[in-house]
Amino acid sequence: MNGGLARHRVVVTGIGVVTPLGTGIEAFWNGVLSERVAVAPITRFDASGYRSRIAAQIDDFNPRDFLSAKRLHWTERFSQFSIAAARLALDDAGYRPAAADAGEVGVYLGSALGGLAYADEQHDVFRRGGLDAVKPLLAISVFGGAATCNVAIEFDLRGPTVANGNSCASGAVAIGDAFRAIARGDVRAALAGGVEAPLSPLVYGAFTVIRAMSTNNEAPASASRPFDRARDGFVMAEGAGVLLLERLEDAVARGARIYGEVAGYGLTNDAHHMSAPRADATMNAAAMQRALDEAQLAAQDVDVVNAHGSATPLGDRAEALAMELVFGERASTVPVTATKGQHGHALGATGAWEAALSLSAIARGTVPRSVNSTDVDSALALTQAPLRRPIRTVLSNSAGFGGINAALVFRAVDFA
Repeated sequence: MNGGLARHRVVVTGIGVVTPLGTGIEAFWNGVLSERVAVAPITRFDASGYRSRIAAQIDDFNPRDFLSAKRLHWTERFSQFSIAAARLALDDAGYRPAAADAGEVGVYLGSALGGLAYADEQHDVFRRGGLDAVKPLLAISVFGGAATCNVAIEFDLRGPTVANGNSCASGAVAIGDAFRAIARGDVRAALAGGVEAPLSPLVYGAFTVIRAMSTNNEAPASASRPFDRARDGFVMAEGAGVLLLERLEDAVARGARIYGEVAGYGLTNDAHHMSAPRADATMNAAAMQRALDEAQLAAQDVDVVNAHGSATPLGDRAEALAMELVFGERASTVPVTATKGQHGHALGATGAWEAALSLSAIARGTVPRSVNSTDVDSALALTQAPLRRPIRTVLSNSAGFGGINAALVFRAVDFA
């Protein structure tokens, strides 16, 4: 296909999610709207000696519901989440490419940690039983692109497979990269999103060492508090989110249900610090502004902001300032929603979860409230009750360690 001349509009026709609040977009959406909180004491391993001892786990995921016995043998939790979310997205869209078109469908997935937790598990096996006890699967599971390749193999998708490790912005970056590839004509469709399976003793413990996570262990349901004065860090989660993106003309031709259009994407780096954001928030604001510029929208055109809202003291402060830089006086009136108080922070997967919620808000005309954000430490108009009205444009913001800022603009499709 022509790689540089064509400019196609890109829409989302399928959403697949595996989350602590439920598997599938209906379960996830209903869990968020019902204000259920999935954060609880961690049981995956003994965390009694850690400062943080809570997480948003997925305890009801059965990979046999999504993978054959043979594929189960050759995958671990990281790739299993990805395949499950991809299958759900394809089923939701009613989409399976013909064999002749398989080379025009890409897979773009992001993950902060890839198969590192599985490596942690197998290292324990190695220490106890030696090299012969380690599963051969380890060698093909630890690299960040393992999930992307496993999805391509599972569904016979022969277009570009692109994995990124852009920390907590990975899912948003993957969606943005897929959007650009379809828009310029590199591929006709793509599965795009993020995945994370980080709950192992070493990986989880590493984040307690740098004091990034909440220590509100006695009240886990209220531990993650985006933009709240009492926030003290994020709550780690696991799961996956995958969207099916298509050219608008293809979606219309096959009569697909359309959630919304991907209209803009912005990506910047603070170039400042590996764990602390720039205090002036200029590059976070620049990412949001670039996404709006590509969508040919002004700040006043945004109906809702889906914030990163990780509930870290420095991160939320910088994001609030970035929104003030973008929206000016409107920052105190534009509705902002931050849902990590319910589903936790699944690192590279949460940008995809929040994209799914943004698109669902457009399709359903409802914006979830921000649970646990009761004493807001900013001028933001944080959504404190479900907002019900026509939603045409959502700006979804993501940020990650290393100073990465990614923003996406989703809007209702205008056929005029």
